[in-house]
Amino acid sequence: MSIDHQHTGADQALRQRADGLDAQDPLAPYRDHFIGTDTPLSYLDGNSLGRPLKRTADDIAAFIRDEWGGRLIRGWDEKWLGLPQAIGDQLGRAVLGAAPGQTIIADSTTVVLYKLIRAALAAVADPERNELVLDTENFPTDRYLVEGIALEEGLTLRWIETDPAAGVTVEQVREATGPRTAVVLLSQIAYRSGHLADLAGITKAVHDAGALVVWDLCHSAGSVEINLDGADVDFAAGCTYKYLNGGPGSPAFAYVNQRHLPSLNQPIWGWMGRKDAFDMAAGYEPAPGIRGFLSGTPAIFGMLAMQGTLDLIEEASMAAIRTKSEMLTAFAVEIFDAWLAPLGARLASPREPGERGSHITVDHPDFTKATVEDLWDGDVIPDFRAPHGIRVGLSPLSTSFGEVLQGMAAIRDRLQG
Repeated sequence: MSIDHQHTGADQALRQRADGLDAQDPLAPYRDHFIGTDTPLSYLDGNSLGRPLKRTADDIAAFIRDEWGGRLIRGWDEKWLGLPQAIGDQLGRAVLGAAPGQTIIADSTTVVLYKLIRAALAAVADPERNELVLDTENFPTDRYLVEGIALEEGLTLRWIETDPAAGVTVEQVREATGPRTAVVLLSQIAYRSGHLADLAGITKAVHDAGALVVWDLCHSAGSVEINLDGADVDFAAGCTYKYLNGGPGSPAFAYVNQRHLPSLNQPIWGWMGRKDAFDMAAGYEPAPGIRGFLSGTPAIFGMLAMQGTLDLIEEASMAAIRTKSEMLTAFAVEIFDAWLAPLGARLASPREPGERGSHITVDHPDFTKATVEDLWDGDVIPDFRAPHGIRVGLSPLSTSFGEVLQGMAAIRDRLQG
């Protein structure tokens, strides 16, 4: 949708501001690396599924032709078996603040989180620690998993009641944890509001209570700076199809702090996680280190696409990406104040850029799933979060300021019309 008609003075000022921000953006050239950025479509859902890189088509074609087609089964011994850890190490270096040997690509986020939570519970020696702590506004998968594990293991759930427009604080975690806490599961970025949790502060609070923490990094990996080693995080998981552009259903990643690796006891024993997997021997002996976290055959196809993004991130730096992320969401809030707040909309995200990830949520009583479907029909693609939220996700490497303005204009027009 064009916003070049019937400009008010405020509209003209926002248009000029968007043009100026794009002209001064040092990461603007990276937008050309992505498919579809040369079209009129406004993509405001990069926090659900990232755009594909142009090089991905060539990378996959070359893999089919030269590796799968050319080397066939030999590819496993020559390269593929090492990819989960090789890509994991690059992810750790470029995005997670993790030294080599602690990150691996495996499974889906749901399966990875299940394995990590069970591994964390196995690492808790005190039988009196029988409580799992989580928050009421965490992503459904996280809540369902913990509820299921508590049922399996006869554990108690302790819920942190969270403001849907905010997120979990250090103080709340200190209040919820104590001598009975075993494991705490939280998301670094709240999937609704975009609230950015104090990862280091909360991790310390959990450790002060004598417990272990598992972090869900799905909405933070590739959008904010992370230092897992520096914060002494125990375990972490995340998906790769959002800001890492791995594609629909691309495999997740797992991080296990090196101090837990020697005694790692994950619950899904499969042949690929066994020492000397191709011996096909009787009995399960886990592979040493992070490779012991694997279970079944790695999804090689699914991890090819993210390599291109990791290369771009290393070139651009997470510091520069985070700076642009804050600028993008600040501009979106500026537009919200000018156009949507006067129409009765409410910002359901923190106002300070440093307190949120790379998305904001706007609530209005008139917003429904049909609202977003109408926007999609007009090539403006945000996300809907019930009951009345439109989530605007901004991927720093592929999103322009003009694209944000165009999409927010369509949301305004939908409210007015």
